[in-house]
Amino acid sequence: MAASNQATADTWAPDSWRSKPIKQCPEYPDKKALQKASSELKRLPPIVHPREIVRLRQHLRDVAQGDAFLLQGGDCAELFDYCEQGAIESKIKLLLQMSLVLIWGANRKVIRIGRMAGQYAKPRSSPFEKVDGKEVPSFRGDILNGFALDERELDPNRMVRAYHHSAATLNYIRAALASGIADLHRPLDWGLGHVRDPTLKAKYSEAVQFLTDMLRFMHTIGADKSDKLDTVDLFTSHEGLLLEYEQSMTRLLDNPLHVPTAPSSSPSAPVATAAEGDDDSHTQQSPKMYYNTSAHFLWIGDRTRQIDGAHVEYFRGVANPLGVKVGPTTPAADLLALLRALNPAREPGRVTLITRYGADRVRSLLPAHIRAVEDSEYRRRVVWQCDPMHGNTRSTAGGVKTRRFGDIFAELRETLAVHREQGSYLGGVHLELTGDAVTECTGGSEGLADDDLSTNYTSFCDPRLNEKQALELAFLIADHYRAEEKKGDGATAA
Repeated sequence: MAASNQATADTWAPDSWRSKPIKQCPEYPDKKALQKASSELKRLPPIVHPREIVRLRQHLRDVAQGDAFLLQGGDCAELFDYCEQGAIESKIKLLLQMSLVLIWGANRKVIRIGRMAGQYAKPRSSPFEKVDGKEVPSFRGDILNGFALDERELDPNRMVRAYHHSAATLNYIRAALASGIADLHRPLDWGLGHVRDPTLKAKYSEAVQFLTDMLRFMHTIGADKSDKLDTVDLFTSHEGLLLEYEQSMTRLLDNPLHVPTAPSSSPSAPVATAAEGDDDSHTQQSPKMYYNTSAHFLWIGDRTRQIDGAHVEYFRGVANPLGVKVGPTTPAADLLALLRALNPAREPGRVTLITRYGADRVRSLLPAHIRAVEDSEYRRRVVWQCDPMHGNTRSTAGGVKTRRFGDIFAELRETLAVHREQGSYLGGVHLELTGDAVTECTGGSEGLADDDLSTNYTSFCDPRLNEKQALELAFLIADHYRAEEKKGDGATAA
């Protein structure tokens, strides 16, 4: 990461966002309690380490340049109650299983990021909502208030609780991975009894057979003795919505990429920066940088991406890789302004553009967004990621919020097609999912209908794909890439 990518001390500070207009900002009534919570957070140790953040940045460089695929998934709004062994393990196993399918289909390494260990804040369209005819403060995520009607007042102490639940979740993720939960020697549950369509079942069975045979062959020849098969990297992420919390988790720490050089004859000599087309790994690195130590990866939401706003101001100064949600209300011109603010050194993979339009709007909106970026100095320097969830939310006749599996896949399929037509690379997918057998999205091979939603609808915010629907989506993505590869082979042969 070039030194110019880090905001200089005289133009940026962890609290400089306070001078900017801000959206989705809670107004805590008890300022003393807020100050006490912030002070406690500042003295607590980091949740993630700069070396882990740097490793993810290097992986995302590969994604931006078309050599890897990014799988990001987890809960819409994580709850403190999800900080328990079963919920954590089910998400780890699901992300591992999906990534194996994607490796088989896309023939690329897969980078895994969980929406977990910190996804406790949610933007809301209104600070109030009606429950049983009574107007009450909206539930804004466990880091701000509780879902129970008697817990709706904003409480800054919840930020400290969020820290401890995040740290405990990540601690168990690391322990589970170190103990072999991701060990590929272990059999995985590839049960396909829920798949009713015989054609789909045959495709999925082909993939499962391939993966099973590959692991068996590796075992036979002794190639499965590598430590690399015992564990995987799993990074954490959340929307960086609550800047009071994010600022308190910001630390000035040693930069793992810094290589000491001989002192300059001029004490005021500027730090070297990357010129256009340079590989920034060869530029001089600052000895210390600001890191947001609450997660490896954070994103700016569709409601808070104002170029002159507080969220962009804060995130331009931290060294973490960043995401930006891009939707129907995003002018194409804003993309370049955002990239120039967040990634002035044009580091490949520093910014992930997460598109979310709705299945029926992809073709009318995505091409202009792609061209604005790919025809600029940021060509092949951003990660393009598809969020096929948020643009496809609907309500049933009974008022239950849900999503159709067919719409989710349609947006993903259209996004893949448009990127292919535009000569760009869709580097990843961003999903709201759970490893549990919930009934929140309709469709898929299980054939869930609106009437089935009440069977096990547990989300307190947006509907999530269940474990079978999520795995099915991975199979469909893999099938797309294998079909594209066959087309390419046919064209080459011709």
